[in-house]
Amino acid sequence: MNFWKNRNVFVTGATGLLGSWLVEELLNQGAQVTCLVRDWVPGSRLVVSGWTARVNIVRGELEDYATLVRALNEYEIDTVFHLGAQTIVGTAARAALSTFESNIRGTWNLLEACKVCSTLVKRVLVASSDKAYGAHANLPYTEDTPLQGRFPYDVSKSCTDLIAFSYYYTYRVPVAVTRCGNLFGGGDLNFNRLIPGTIRAALQNQNPIIRSDGKFIRDYFYVRDAVKSYLQLAERLPDEHFVGQAFNFGTETPMTVLDLAHLILKLMDKPALTPQVLNQAAHEIPKQYLDCSKAKQMLGWQPQYTLEEGLRETIAWYADYLNQRA
Repeated sequence: MNFWKNRNVFVTGATGLLGSWLVEELLNQGAQVTCLVRDWVPGSRLVVSGWTARVNIVRGELEDYATLVRALNEYEIDTVFHLGAQTIVGTAARAALSTFESNIRGTWNLLEACKVCSTLVKRVLVASSDKAYGAHANLPYTEDTPLQGRFPYDVSKSCTDLIAFSYYYTYRVPVAVTRCGNLFGGGDLNFNRLIPGTIRAALQNQNPIIRSDGKFIRDYFYVRDAVKSYLQLAERLPDEHFVGQAFNFGTETPMTVLDLAHLILKLMDKPALTPQVLNQAAHEIPKQYLDCSKAKQMLGWQPQYTLEEGLRETIAWYADYLNQRA
């Protein structure tokens, strides 16, 4: 039996990269999906693909507690995927207050709404990030690594995790937390990010821009694997062995920014192009990558895509997307 068939699911951040792919998969599996949408983004994958015609749209923001209670109650929500957040590190640094409002207040508002609607809500998955750990000398991060974010985005994610666990331990809200590496895939329209920016530059036969010194190390995680990870974990809730827990998800193949840019150019057969290193990045963690042993042992989880496979699909998506808009 399909776990998601006719299940009422609420997704925040549905117009984002992960949200659009998650909504697609939930619809494919027969779920009844309700999306919280703050800004209408005509170019987003959720809108362009026409899935907005197949979901319930609640217009509002995470800062509005009453809207969240109404959505959970009126649509009789069984499962919540909390993906909505300010996710751009640079944007968060420029506007810390709005980041804290959406990422921190938004999380406690949603979890409070889940508590109020506890007879309905059976599982809550909160999207955190490897950034929640902050900078550490000993890598990779395990789920027991202390949360010590320093910069606005990182702090907001450290707080998100602590708030989620507080609602579990105090009120038994059936919540689990995911901490993923840097997500990538078709549908990310923030071309200041490394992967979409490099792909677009290469398609235009331009040298890609590296805003850091190129030496930052990250764990890059394909969005379609992330969707499978979220669904696999959510299906185990509210089992007592999984609620109140955090799980790392990634490919465990850390790379420098510069090495990843060169790999993309190689896959796109653009040997004449050379990344332009600006060395302008600030307020970012220099090295971070994940140990995913817990997910593998407890969930039997494995990524389905190699980094190169995910990049090839992503390159093809952007080639088609940009060609349609040429």
